[in-house]
Amino acid sequence: MSTSSSALAMWQKLSRWPGGAWLFSRLICLKAPYFGSIRPRFMELRPGYCRIRFAKRRAVLNHIGTVHAIAMCNLAELAGGTMTEVTIPSSHRWIPKGMTVEYLKKASTDVVGVAMPQRGDLGAEGADYPVLVEVHDLHGELVFRATITMWVSPRK
Repeated sequence: MSTSSSALAMWQKLSRWPGGAWLFSRLICLKAPYFGSIRPRFMELRPGYCRIRFAKRRAVLNHIGTVHAIAMCNLAELAGGTMTEVTIPSSHRWIPKGMTVEYLKKASTDVVGVAMPQRGDLGAEGADYPVLVEVHDLHGELVFRATITMWVSPRK
């Protein structure tokens, strides 16, 4: 199974240099501008794993001064989508099909999201590919969890 993703190649090239993770994060947000609203910072990316952080700042707060739930949904979709992109075979494509979320605790610090697949099998004709994303605060507390169902199918 070949997972020759251009995103993974770019990460591997840039992340080893000072400022490279920041540049990679900016480039991803140029490709998908909406994610720029949370100013994500990729921390780790490899097949089957993606870790992204974003800072608690005024633009991502809710009315009670904690990180907004939808900002964490954005983080979940970015981490889950990027992890899927660098994990599935290059002969396949993906698109989010649905997302179930749990808001477990108020997030009062910066947050870190980790995405991992819940299983690795893909159908020949296309299949649901569930991705688990857990978001922790800087105290290590689990504040948010999402399961994103990706539809993965062969490229046409």
